[in-house]
Amino acid sequence: MTDEHVVPEDFPREMLAGSLAGSNPKLLLRKVGDRYFSGLTPDELYERYDACEDVAQQLAVYTQRKIDTKGWGFDEALHRVEMGVENKVRAGAWDFSSAEIAWLMSRTRQIMSEADSRAVDLPSR
Repeated sequence: MTDEHVVPEDFPREMLAGSLAGSNPKLLLRKVGDRYFSGLTPDELYERYDACEDVAQQLAVYTQRKIDTKGWGFDEALHRVEMGVENKVRAGAWDFSSAEIAWLMSRTRQIMSEADSRAVDLPSR
C-alpha cells in the first residue's frame, strides 16, 4: 500500500464474520501472502473505500439532478436515492455492507452540502 491510499477514519472497518466449532475460543484469521489478517488488508480496505467514494460522487450528481428535474426536496431525494441503493444491494447488483451504505449516503450528503456552500460563496458579477 502506498502513502496516497489514505482511508478516512470514519470509513467502516468491519471484521470478518464467521464461526468455528469447538469448546475452546477461536480467532478467525486469513493468510494473505506471509501475513495474517482478521479483517481486510490495507489494500482491500482502500478498494472498498474507493468504490464507496466513487458511488457517493456519482450519487451526489444524480441526487441533485433529481432535485432539479423532479422538484424533490433535499431530504426526500436523499431518502429515495438511499432506498434505491439498498434495493441494488438486496438484488445483488452492488456489494456494500450496511455500514458502507450508511457511510456513502453520509458522504453523498456532505458532497452536496459542500457544492451548495461553494455555489453560495461565488461572487456575483
